[in-house]
Amino acid sequence: MKFGYSDTCLEHETGSRHPESPDRLRAIRRGLTDGHGVEYIDAAASDPEQIYAVHDDEYVESLETFCAAGGGNWDADTVVSEGTWDAALASSGLAEWAADAALSGDDGRQTPFSIGRPPGHHAVEDDAMGFCFFNNAAVGAQSVIDNGDADRVAIFDWDVHHGNGTQDIFYEQEDVFYASIHEDGLYPGTGDIEETGAGPGAGTTLNIPFAPGTTTSAYLAALSEVIGPAIEAFDPDLFLISAGFDPHEHDPISRMRVSTEGFGCLTAAVREIADDADAALGFVLEGGYGLDTLSDSIRKVHEVFDGYEPVEPDESVNDAARDVLKSVKSQGFDGVDSS
Repeated sequence: MKFGYSDTCLEHETGSRHPESPDRLRAIRRGLTDGHGVEYIDAAASDPEQIYAVHDDEYVESLETFCAAGGGNWDADTVVSEGTWDAALASSGLAEWAADAALSGDDGRQTPFSIGRPPGHHAVEDDAMGFCFFNNAAVGAQSVIDNGDADRVAIFDWDVHHGNGTQDIFYEQEDVFYASIHEDGLYPGTGDIEETGAGPGAGTTLNIPFAPGTTTSAYLAALSEVIGPAIEAFDPDLFLISAGFDPHEHDPISRMRVSTEGFGCLTAAVREIADDADAALGFVLEGGYGLDTLSDSIRKVHEVFDGYEPVEPDESVNDAARDVLKSVKSQGFDGVDSS
């Protein structure tokens, strides 16, 4: 794979005890050291004008001022340092690169994966929250639409937390489809099944809130039975993955049970969806806070594009997950029978 990376992203300092630290990127780089076909691209930072395409002007300007003054606590969870402004622009620029590279034909072993930080999917139009400042995936998606390189973009968010920011930004847009699998009841408490879009965007938001303890098999069922058919019907030019690795069974801040091998299975599944939809495919890093599980899981994603065939789990999908999938389908996302 091609990995978008910038040392500038290390300049966002959050303190020694914060889970979203520069050590996340260092761990990823170490984990990929011996990987075959690993290539790094240091893409240009986002122009603030592109940030304004998805974020409120006053919010962006207030963040720049706050960073220039030395930063501090934006909220209880979201820490700002003087270097946050440049890091956030770099992280969002890497997401733009991933979208552009995918649409330019980078696929197979050249599939782009942006490993920037800070992450983005909680950043709403007019505020930072949940460790996020600029919504990287949203900036990437909107940039290729604005440039005329794509008419429609689909985003699938497998982070354990619901990407409330991505959903909110595109909730009334008909040209971006947002799908999320997340842990029910976890921060930020959004992402109910009934949230399916509004106005021109009605039917372009798909939420699958699984109960804590849900395993890889249910994620794969959601992809094959619901998300895949919905995305294929949407017919996007670009399929972006908001790739958070905190659903890992050993991540310190979640209770989901996706294994390292499971992330390989998810990767194979989204690649198949992209192929079926004839869409370009790119990845954008979100969460993941166990350094070993994060690096191991991203290495597994890379290995799948390098020819590794992951082994799907043999456990069945539990009744609670089946009930969720049936409820999702009752909202109109009924591509395949889940009985």
